[in-house]
Amino acid sequence: MTTQEKDLPISIPRQEKIRVLLVEDDEDDYVLTRTLVSSPENATIRLDWIDNYADALKAIQRGEFDVYLVDYRLGEHTGIDLIQEAFRLGSSAPMILLTGQDDLAVDYSALELGAADYLVKGRIDPQLLGRSIRYALRQAETLNELAKNENKYRALFERSMDAIFVMDNQMVFQDANPSVEQMLGYSRDELKHLNVARLFANADSLREIRFMVREHNQLKDYETTLVSNKGRKRTCLVSIWSVDDTSGKPNWYQGIIRDVTEQKRAQQDLIVAEKLSMTGKIARSIAHEVRNPLTNLSLALEQLKEELPENDECTGIFTDIIQRNVERIGQLITEMINSSKPRDLDRKPQDLTAIVQDTLHLVTDRLKLKSIKLTTNFCPSPCIALLDQDQIKTALLNILINAVEAMEPGEGALHVATVRTDDDQVCIKVQDNGSGISEENRQRLFDPFFTAKSAGMGLGLTTTQNIINSHKGNIEVISKLGEGTTFCVCFPTA
Repeated sequence: MTTQEKDLPISIPRQEKIRVLLVEDDEDDYVLTRTLVSSPENATIRLDWIDNYADALKAIQRGEFDVYLVDYRLGEHTGIDLIQEAFRLGSSAPMILLTGQDDLAVDYSALELGAADYLVKGRIDPQLLGRSIRYALRQAETLNELAKNENKYRALFERSMDAIFVMDNQMVFQDANPSVEQMLGYSRDELKHLNVARLFANADSLREIRFMVREHNQLKDYETTLVSNKGRKRTCLVSIWSVDDTSGKPNWYQGIIRDVTEQKRAQQDLIVAEKLSMTGKIARSIAHEVRNPLTNLSLALEQLKEELPENDECTGIFTDIIQRNVERIGQLITEMINSSKPRDLDRKPQDLTAIVQDTLHLVTDRLKLKSIKLTTNFCPSPCIALLDQDQIKTALLNILINAVEAMEPGEGALHVATVRTDDDQVCIKVQDNGSGISEENRQRLFDPFFTAKSAGMGLGLTTTQNIINSHKGNIEVISKLGEGTTFCVCFPTA
């Protein structure tokens, strides 16, 4: 190493000064504080002084200092007034309150309001003052870092597309993000005071969720039906996990709700489409195999009629029976094909309520014949959707006829209503008090060739579902044995 290199000064990092402002209206107290700061152990502290409330507030707003020593008595104001106003203006710098020996109650209230520390005049030495300043600064840095992290995760919580919620150990809502509010239709404050049971279409689901969460401290993708404050039902997957306290016991719960209604509906539509496709293949195969010999049979019957005696009454009866059944078989084959093939629709903006009223006229005679009471509740505003009027009438007629046939003469009550929903749909509800449908049969209700009637092919509701699906609508059936059935058909608004 050369002599020149030896003479070069070594650069030693200098510790940055802590900028401290004393807000004190008594100059003698300032002199005493400056003496304490001037001790060797406080060499990293630089002290400045302001003697009034207004100038101190301006300095705080400019953010010129790291720590503030604030005297409790500042003329017309108090140090607590200054601390409160500083925090209101958004200052995050630590504030240390200086009080007299008789102001202990003030000290505690200052800490509650956010002061980093308090020091009693007359008991302060250089070591205590320096330690309090450095502690307050480190505490403020820690709190600022925590605030940044909280803001980061709060932003994730608030902006998440998933519905995220927080519950206490009694499973009462404590917080919820906007996605929960949008899904369920309740505000955060309303959720905090809400009986959670109101959100579940089936109370057994809530009991099962509570049992599983308390038994295993978590629950993953539990499928259930939730009901919004407007009565809209959504199929959801609920996941919940516990957050334990220091003793390992569940302290609170957090969870996510995923709305899979559209996904389930798409799956169901795919299943329906596959069923209809299979039905169509069967129908076309039967039509090919049956219609040719049926045509030959019809032609042979016409030839036979010409050769048989015209005045033979017995022969005429038998040929008429054959003719009617030939036509019936041909009609059934046509119905099979029509029930499954895609519909050619002439969709126009139509008022669903008007179509329902026209369709009800077609079943008036059946209602009178069975002495069934009809009540209606139609939406006062137009329920406009893109509909093929004739096709929708066919679909509704099938539903109405099934409802009429399910009720006992003289005891039946049929209720028909149209509504507009909050999610841009127009719906018709057909409710009867008939025999109801078992859950097993309800699951198969739209299957081709399924029927509980002694006479019938089981293609009416298959045709209905095909028509509704062609309109991008959906149909839901709610039924209980002995209590009746409700059909709800919905279409997107035009």
